[in-house]
Amino acid sequence: MKILFDLFPVILFFAMFKWSEGHAESAQAFFQSHFSSFIADGALTLQQAPIMLATLVTISATVAQIGYLLLRRKKIDGMLWISFFIVTVFGGLTIYFHNETFIKWKPTMLYWCYAAALILSQFVFQKNLTRSFMIKLEEDFAIPESAWTRLNWIWMSFFTGMGILNLVVAYNFSTATWVNFKLFGGMGLMFVFMFGQIIFLSKYSKNSQETP
Repeated sequence: MKILFDLFPVILFFAMFKWSEGHAESAQAFFQSHFSSFIADGALTLQQAPIMLATLVTISATVAQIGYLLLRRKKIDGMLWISFFIVTVFGGLTIYFHNETFIKWKPTMLYWCYAAALILSQFVFQKNLTRSFMIKLEEDFAIPESAWTRLNWIWMSFFTGMGILNLVVAYNFSTATWVNFKLFGGMGLMFVFMFGQIIFLSKYSKNSQETP
């Protein structure tokens, strides 16, 4: 359930963009009627309507996530606050200037914030964030300190690489292709990466070590 909750804004972004692509005139008319005051010159072209409406929905979904957790009095982790800040700032700039470049930079900034958090924790605060996030694994895995350090570096590299890859797709392919990559490409690569983590950690399983 948590993964669906985390992906909620991304899924809505994709769904709204695809709907608006097929109903561009309706999307443009809706945005102009209700949100033209948020645009610098008050005008939105037919081509801009899908990405603008999708961005607006993403901002709303992220705000709803924060509101839901606050109402339920549940802890809001730091990464969600970072995501909220980046989405509202870059999404807001996208809508105001009706320039999709800002929202295309949003995933990269988020990935690089994750990487920066891992780097700062490792070298400034002498804390392995990857280990902190995966602390429950120590119940079933006997993972040495050297392996945790390697794992931290792997996560740093993954997030840095994902940020670069997002920009490569954003600047070399159409917006529609980028939107597809944002959901399916990003999610697919994450699942492949997580599967690799399972393989990496399997040799440290306490059950396998106890097997004669």
